[in-house]
Amino acid sequence: MEPPRGVLSSIWNFICFLPYFIGLLLLGTIKGIIFCPLICLTMTFGNLAIILGLWPVHCVWTYYSIFCSKQLGPILKLVLFVCMPIPLIIWPVVGIVGSIVGGAAFGFLSPIYATFDAVGEGKSNEFFHCFYDGTWSTIKGSFTTIRDFADVCFHSYFSYMADLRQESPDGKYHEIRLLHIPGAVIAGVLCFLVDMPMISLIALYKSPYMLFKGWHRLFHDLIGREGPFLETICVPFAGLAIILWPLAVAGAVLGSIASSIFLGAYAGVVVYQESSFWMGLRYIVASISIYDEYSNDILDMREGSCFPRFTLGHF
Repeated sequence: MEPPRGVLSSIWNFICFLPYFIGLLLLGTIKGIIFCPLICLTMTFGNLAIILGLWPVHCVWTYYSIFCSKQLGPILKLVLFVCMPIPLIIWPVVGIVGSIVGGAAFGFLSPIYATFDAVGEGKSNEFFHCFYDGTWSTIKGSFTTIRDFADVCFHSYFSYMADLRQESPDGKYHEIRLLHIPGAVIAGVLCFLVDMPMISLIALYKSPYMLFKGWHRLFHDLIGREGPFLETICVPFAGLAIILWPLAVAGAVLGSIASSIFLGAYAGVVVYQESSFWMGLRYIVASISIYDEYSNDILDMREGSCFPRFTLGHF
C-alpha cells in the first residue's frame, strides 16, 4: 500500500501516533529508572573486581613481556619501561569510570529500546512484551558484558603478550629513531596551533548551511512521507530529529574541533615516518584542505577546496 501523501495526512498520522509514542516512552523510561541503578552497580562492581584483581598481574606481566620481547629494540624497550607506569596507573581509573558510565547508560537505554521493539512485527502479545521486554534481558546483558570484559582482560591480554614475546616472521625488531623525535614533536605542536583554529573556523562557517540543509531535507521527507517518515512508528522519532537537529549541528562542530587535535598531532607521525620535517609542514596545509574538501562532500557543496592540497611525496 502506498504511503499517504500530503502535509495534512502526515500531520494527522503524527498526531494519532503521538499518545501511543508518549505512552511507550514513559513506560520505557520508568523501567530504565528502575533498572539503571541495579545494572550500573552490577557492571561497576563486576568490572571493578576484574580490573583490581588482575591489575598486579598486568603490571608484572607487561614489564616481563616487554623485557623478553623479540620484536622491540633496546632503545624502544627503555622508553617503554619509563613510560609504561602512566597507562598502568590510568587504566584502573579509566576502567572504573567507563564501567559506571557504560552501566548507567546500558541500564537506562536498554529497557527503552526494548519497549519500543516490543510493538514490532512478530510479537504475539504486545501488551505483555511492553512490560516484560527490557527487564530480564537487560540483566542478562549486563552479565554478558562482564563476562566479555573478563575474557578481554584475561585471555586476550595474555594472548597478545605471548605474541609480543615471539620473534617477528622477518626476524627484525621495531626500534625508535630518537633523532627524529624532536622534529616530530615540533611539527605536531605547530600543526595543532594552525589546524585547530582553522578547522574550527571552517566548521563554524559551514554550520548554518548544515543546519538549514538538514531541516530542508527532514521537512521534505515529512511532506512526502519518505526516508525516516515512511513508517508510522518512526514519525515521532523523525519529528524529534527535526527539533533536535540544532544540537546535532552543534555536536558536529564540537566534534570537528576535537578531531582537529588528533589531525594536528598526526603531523608528528608524518615527520617520523617520512624522516622529513618538511613533509610535516606540508601536511599542516594539506590537512586543512582535506577537512575542507571532506566537509564539502558531506554537505553536497562545491567539490574541492580553496586551500592547496600538497601531496606528501618528495619533490
